[in-house]
Amino acid sequence: MSYAADSATDTFVAHRNLLFTVAYEMLGSAADAEDVLQETWMRWINVDTEHVRDQRAYLVRITTRQSLNRLRAMKRRKEAYVGPWLPDPLLTAPDVAKDVELAESVSIGLMIVLETLSPTERAVFVLREAFGISYNEIAAAVGKSPAAVHQIAHRARQHVDARRPRQVASPSETRAALRAFQRAVETRDLQGLLDVLAPDVVLVGDGGGVKQAALRPIIGSEKVVRMLFGGLGKVEGTLTGEPTMVNGNPALLVRLDGEIDGVMAIRVEDAGITGLYYVRNPEKLGHVESETALTRR
Repeated sequence: MSYAADSATDTFVAHRNLLFTVAYEMLGSAADAEDVLQETWMRWINVDTEHVRDQRAYLVRITTRQSLNRLRAMKRRKEAYVGPWLPDPLLTAPDVAKDVELAESVSIGLMIVLETLSPTERAVFVLREAFGISYNEIAAAVGKSPAAVHQIAHRARQHVDARRPRQVASPSETRAALRAFQRAVETRDLQGLLDVLAPDVVLVGDGGGVKQAALRPIIGSEKVVRMLFGGLGKVEGTLTGEPTMVNGNPALLVRLDGEIDGVMAIRVEDAGITGLYYVRNPEKLGHVESETALTRR
């Protein structure tokens, strides 16, 4: 292998975690993000890097373009998906939780909001808000003028701000709510569960047509409680929940007779749970037992 190829490989490896994070935040799918990285690598090794002034920016540009292509293709997959579609949960290291902005940007709750943006809006929002990339660089990545990107960023930010939590809960607040939820479910404490759930709580389950899950979001604390206790009554086997860190936020890894059944992530506002997100689709659970490195740098 030539020196140039060695250098290109070293540069790609040095930025790999950043590129994966960019692709994952744009796509919400770990498998697709890995595919994008492979496509990025194949293009990068054919670049004459001696003429690339900012190699990090160039790699982010390639990753963004490949993610946009895949995001548009994924739209058709999602339209044919059985039931609600949730992002792939990722087991993350403690340092992700310490970076408050990163933890919020990859949280399941916010990534669900990003699903409501157009592909270009999502790319612009992610690059600007999560990674602080300049409008000129984003413009080069998405094929728009800097002025157009500025407008898209403003529109996307307004859209997301109207749908994101009013106040981001701290990890300790989320853990406390999660413990109260788990305790109430395990002891079948009806009032305890109602106390920790916000009146307008939303339960979203993702079984992908492979595992049983509600085909539509369940809205309202009483309906959610009925759904949870009704479902638990039909379970054959022993369900256990172990605290974990998913997408930089506290979550529960749920096992049935010791085998992974799914991941329960929550959204907390004003000490109450406003969102419950349960991913059961086995195809989405490949990154919940070994840590995935995420970074904004």
